[in-house]
Amino acid sequence: MALDERARHELFLRLQEVLGPDRAETLMEMMPPVGWADVATKRDLDALEQRVDLRFEAMEHRLLAAFRGELLTAVTTQTRTLVIANMGAVLTTAALAFAAAQLA
Repeated sequence: MALDERARHELFLRLQEVLGPDRAETLMEMMPPVGWADVATKRDLDALEQRVDLRFEAMEHRLLAAFRGELLTAVTTQTRTLVIANMGAVLTTAALAFAAAQLA
């Protein structure tokens, strides 16, 4: 039998007659407002927690991979810039040394 609002109210009225209004209200508040099939169990919550944990772990791995990729790109670019700048300085120094040797 499906428990609709009319049936809940009739039950509440009968409980008031038998138990009194305060106890009837306490008992009705302990009952779920929907069918028991719609109530989450501890097992349901544990499964949800595991799924959420897995999602957070996956997101963490994706973020770390993206960060490492960006960091590697930045380091590679800086290294190339320094190598090119240093090669220019070395070539300039070599040219000056060669010119000085020619003058001597």
